[in-house]
Amino acid sequence: MRPCYSCQTLAFMLFLLLFPACRSDPHSARGVAERFLDAHYVEINLQAAKPYCAGLALSRLEDEIRLTEGQAVDESTRKPQVHYRLSEEKPRGEKGVSFVYETRISVAGAGDFTKKVLLTMRQDEQGWRVVNYSEFD
Repeated sequence: MRPCYSCQTLAFMLFLLLFPACRSDPHSARGVAERFLDAHYVEINLQAAKPYCAGLALSRLEDEIRLTEGQAVDESTRKPQVHYRLSEEKPRGEKGVSFVYETRISVAGAGDFTKKVLLTMRQDEQGWRVVNYSEFD
């Protein structure tokens, strides 16, 4: 027996309501880390990543922005598909934590590859910020 149309609609509506609950609290260390990853790696919007950074990470990001000036990333840009998942979390004192995310990057016509991204987080009076980040194999 097939489910009725209204049951399918109800199930879809419940999914839409519950799906956002899967995301990390945007004010938590992990939430800030993932918003940084979304802006920097998924959306390739370095300006949008700036509010999530402080210290060395902000300096590195500003260097990346300067080095890519004049290189427009818009709808015509062939962007890679980037998916990430948390693979490691290490507390660093009371107001610090580091996260290692495994990223899978798919480039049309060039295949897939993986990278790990290490994010070092610190909490200050303005909340959690990425204070350093690096990529490695």
